[in-house]
Amino acid sequence: MHSKTLVIRTAGTNCDYETVNAFKVCGAEQVDLVHINSLLSKEVNIMNYQIVAIPGGFSYGDDVSAGKILANEIKYKLYDALGKYIAAKRLIIGICNGFQVLVRTGLLPGFEGVDELEFTTLAHNVSGKFEARWLHLRTEDSKCIFTRKNKPVIYLPIAHGEGNFVTLNKKVLDKIKANKQIVFRYCDRKGKVISFPENPNGSQEAIAGICNPDGNILGLMPHPERYMTRYNHPRWTREDLPEEGDGVFIFRNAVEFAKKYL
Repeated sequence: MHSKTLVIRTAGTNCDYETVNAFKVCGAEQVDLVHINSLLSKEVNIMNYQIVAIPGGFSYGDDVSAGKILANEIKYKLYDALGKYIAAKRLIIGICNGFQVLVRTGLLPGFEGVDELEFTTLAHNVSGKFEARWLHLRTEDSKCIFTRKNKPVIYLPIAHGEGNFVTLNKKVLDKIKANKQIVFRYCDRKGKVISFPENPNGSQEAIAGICNPDGNILGLMPHPERYMTRYNHPRWTREDLPEEGDGVFIFRNAVEFAKKYL
């Protein structure tokens, strides 16, 4: 079995090299950083990969809205290829801007595979400002493949202006809950879900990440690729930190699953 990973970049992407490194550190046998144009021109075939990652940044300057232009390119120009990839139950992760892309393509929450209606969105932070800091996340009981080997509370950085997770209505939120699609919630260091500043953007029920009903597509606002080792932490010289950062388990779960099942 293989664990080949495709990391998609475009104008404005700025976390691509960190994401490539994260998969390499966690044992992916091949990680290719590919411009979206290479997929659109069919120079690169998405079906040659078991994992696809859409990293963070500000794709196309977040013009129109965060992630919308890249989402439209993927949804309307890669629809057939994407459909085959999803039908094969392969893995996709979208981080920060990548999460914004996934909700705007309809891949998340993914009730219909690729949703025609935008059931969720990531709106402007309720603070009205860009939020950049480290915080805790509670890992929920979900169907997500990326959190199969679970860490109850993890510590990761955030950096976004539009991370306020909102559902179309209560019915959508209830369906996400019933499907066990909530993967991460913002919390305090003990795992208690509370409001701002621990919930940095005002997300409904402090939701920081969700998966699709099959658990093979994950979107989250915090940046696991930015905490792979203790040396990524701003206080690594002052605190007794573990050698591995909390982001490792997310990427390792994906790579191990791909090697075993895909």
